[in-house]
Amino acid sequence: MERLYRRKVPPADLLTPELARQLAEISGELRRQIGVLVDRQGAVAYVIVGNAKGLLIPDLPRARGVKGRLKGLRLIHTHLDASPLSQDDLTDLALLRLDVVAALAVADGQPGAIEIAHLLPQPVDGQSYAVIKARQLGALDMDFEALVASLEAEFSRLAPAGAGKTLERAILIGVTGHSRVAAEDSLAELTELARSAGLNVAATILQRRPRFDSRFLMGKGKLSELVIQALQQGVDMLVFDAELSPSQVRSITNFSELKVIDRTQLILDLFAQRARSREGKLQVEMAQVKYLLPRLVGKGDALSRLMGGIGGRGPGESKLETDRRRLRERLHRLQQDLSRIRNERRERRQPRRRQNLPILSIIGYTNAGKSTLFNALTHAAVLAEDRLFATLDPTSRRLRFPKEREVIITDTVGFIKNLPKNLLEAFKGTLEELEDADLLIHVIDLSNPRFMEQMATVDDILKSLALQDKPVLMVFNKKDLVDPSLAALHCRLHHGVAIAAVDDATLPPLIARLEAQVEQLLARRQTALPEAESEFQDAAVE
Repeated sequence: MERLYRRKVPPADLLTPELARQLAEISGELRRQIGVLVDRQGAVAYVIVGNAKGLLIPDLPRARGVKGRLKGLRLIHTHLDASPLSQDDLTDLALLRLDVVAALAVADGQPGAIEIAHLLPQPVDGQSYAVIKARQLGALDMDFEALVASLEAEFSRLAPAGAGKTLERAILIGVTGHSRVAAEDSLAELTELARSAGLNVAATILQRRPRFDSRFLMGKGKLSELVIQALQQGVDMLVFDAELSPSQVRSITNFSELKVIDRTQLILDLFAQRARSREGKLQVEMAQVKYLLPRLVGKGDALSRLMGGIGGRGPGESKLETDRRRLRERLHRLQQDLSRIRNERRERRQPRRRQNLPILSIIGYTNAGKSTLFNALTHAAVLAEDRLFATLDPTSRRLRFPKEREVIITDTVGFIKNLPKNLLEAFKGTLEELEDADLLIHVIDLSNPRFMEQMATVDDILKSLALQDKPVLMVFNKKDLVDPSLAALHCRLHHGVAIAAVDDATLPPLIARLEAQVEQLLARRQTALPEAESEFQDAAVE
């Protein structure tokens, strides 16, 4: 078997008759499948010994694992029962992006029929691979070198223009065991998140399963199809509409050789892109560190000792533990910095309290039009884009009503379904602005088909922040994009106001409602003040 490594295959040949005969002899004698992985130069890179039914391919280097390129290795192995290529063979072909997989039949220790499969740049009749058969190796008419060159040229040609140059291309994947409609809505929102983060979405896939796979979340067969699709479409990344466990990320990454992230990581990356202020950057980094800490794993030489030798005898400290310790130290420093910034923010809010100015905070689902409304009311120049989480840092301005009443109005970060817990904790300081608010202005995108679910999500987040008892005014935005009867209906149901934030002519009813509610708040505040003074005087007498 060691002599197999000395064999050399001409570049144009799949394998030589001598190599085929030697594989058949060894396989027949051992009654096991024998395989070799041959590189493009014709050298035998690996010799693999399996059992009578199959063999296990070792971990392979990721060289050449880029768009439009195959692995640069061909698998040639024996089949003792003259069976065709198995599903495992085709799965290995897809997952490892091998040049070809060949099964050589063995009869009485001699090579027989050979069956070869290779990937196709485009599916044909629903199949993503082609099969070539020959009764004997000598009857095989194939220029292997030309075949692989033409396949890679076609893969590269069919890759979308610009793939791999600027935007990363991704396939978005949803796996559900419940309502398909809810899963489709969540996947549509994930698509908006991905595009806002700068990803080029190549495809979206939804799989319904009665039970989730503990290793891959989705089925192994579906994952192999995904790998072929990724190769055909020049995709670098798989994005899952779920929170993957660390072991699932490792398993899917090892099988697909693609970058794998989940919904939480995508949101964290989007926040990292949007953060502008020092506080915002610290908040996002703290959330990222908390997300990374349980997912930090050591592998191979990462577990070697760093502190052996003179003066450092003992088990030492692994690279993994060193990284974890550094992350914990960084997390502690981030918490200290954020605590200091929050104290400074509280001090800056003291003058507002002394002036006794009412505070209005604009809240709502991301991309509902909060910043557009804020700009329209205050004539500010806060960034307002048709993208998710365009605003992360809160902004406050004074607003003067027609009756010369002044208030403070604040634009805040948007909410989203399944907002990562670490991110919510990190932005707690920013969301403290809502605790001081006398009135919450809940902006709803009436043109979004999922606006009812978005309203419920905002209510749930307010409950998690213990703000459910705050007065709320429902503002239904983008009424110019929907049927007027729909806007009127929801205004009646929720005692709200319908506007189009881009049209100043629609704002007077909202301003009137805000002014009226502020007057009511001040009246209640003045009523409560004498009662508080009376209670204080009674306590002093006692």
